[in-house]
Amino acid sequence: MGKGTGPSRNASAEGSFMSDKARFQGRLRQMFGSVGFVVIVAFLVRTGFLYYYFHSVVQRIILDNPPFGFEAGSVAAAIAQGRGFSSPLRMVRTGPTVWFTPIYPYLLAGVFKLFGVFSYTSSLVIRCIDNAFSACTCWPIYAIGAKAFNKRVGAAAAWIWVLLPMSLFFSTVWVWDTALSTLMLALIVVTTFNLRGSERLSAWMGYGALWAAGSMVNPAPVSVLPPLALWALWPLLRSRLASASRLVLASSLIFAAGITPWTIRNYVVFGKFIPFRSNFALELWLGNNPAVPDSWSPWLHPDDDPSEAAKYARMTEIPYMQEKQQEAVRFIRTHPLDTLNFTLHRFSNNWLGMDQAPTDLWSHVPLQVKLIMVGNCVFALLSLLGALFAYREQNEAALPLALLMLLFPLLFYFTHASTRYRHPMDPIMLVLAVYALAYAGAYLLKRFSGLESRQVIRLTNTRSQMPN
Repeated sequence: MGKGTGPSRNASAEGSFMSDKARFQGRLRQMFGSVGFVVIVAFLVRTGFLYYYFHSVVQRIILDNPPFGFEAGSVAAAIAQGRGFSSPLRMVRTGPTVWFTPIYPYLLAGVFKLFGVFSYTSSLVIRCIDNAFSACTCWPIYAIGAKAFNKRVGAAAAWIWVLLPMSLFFSTVWVWDTALSTLMLALIVVTTFNLRGSERLSAWMGYGALWAAGSMVNPAPVSVLPPLALWALWPLLRSRLASASRLVLASSLIFAAGITPWTIRNYVVFGKFIPFRSNFALELWLGNNPAVPDSWSPWLHPDDDPSEAAKYARMTEIPYMQEKQQEAVRFIRTHPLDTLNFTLHRFSNNWLGMDQAPTDLWSHVPLQVKLIMVGNCVFALLSLLGALFAYREQNEAALPLALLMLLFPLLFYFTHASTRYRHPMDPIMLVLAVYALAYAGAYLLKRFSGLESRQVIRLTNTRSQMPN
């Protein structure tokens, strides 16, 4: 009996070890597949980058507490100092403004009230808040990928977002609404997917409220509201027109109610109907005037040019913006070829992160800039391929995602473009880029392993079903 006990005991111990190993691996997979864990890791990574940024860059330039946040910082300082929503320029104090929609300036003003106007602590706190917004974007990224394609695509996209250089840079370096705008647009896309074909009145009312909140952060995404809402409503429009009309009316009323207080404030203060903000005319002029070399003329911005700042203060905001609109429209009409050339440069800047041909820049820039250029090109190409692959597989999510990529940057082609302006749609591009890689990998797997086509499609397109 003693001789038989040893092997039996060893087998039992080995089986227990294998069982414990399997449980550990299962828990590890569960942890790394948890969106909450991804969000925590993303925030910790951003906190580490923030620590590096403050100790290597900010500490050298913030000793005199210079303003930060550009126009948003100036407006927030005015609010915190009791001067109201006013004075967007750092060189002059002016009257009331509608340069921005209100949410982010008031958020920054709250930080200033608690921690000091343009203080070192305020600079740190607002960047931590922006980093939290960026980290939380991992959740809608995962949800978009899982809903449009499958959980593997969603999880991979969320993990890539953790370390995506642009998501780290814009939430840490720029004190602006960029990170919050990105989170809001990603949440809107997830909600659009979940709403498709739904007849729940409360859900559509919530959709209107979400769009209203998003527009009060950054109204630029409102350009994609009609196509996204129409896509979500389409199954009902084909079969239950009366129900669809009721839902549209309810959602529209909630959206209108959400933006009405800000619109009323603007009408009372400026005597004009301004639902969102006033500075589009200035942005149009900065990108379309005789001084523009290739894309826009940032040195003419009134926050940088003392003469323009003085002119803005003398004329006040609305007349100044009206004059800039007239000048921009006149230039566009009289210089169509220049305008086309500027537009092409801005198109390149939006997608590639550069407003000149890569061949013109390559020999003059350092290695890290070359890596950024290559990364931007690959990212844009993969996202476009992802949209094409999704369309090829007749994936119903291909249409709204492609429309968002096509329509969201349109205004920037006419004013001025940058990867920061594009950043709110980067989560969509990332999901499509990951899908492109998954699709290509599945194709190669089919080519070299002998899997049938339907098995390969299942690898990339298993998803929650949305009504057609």
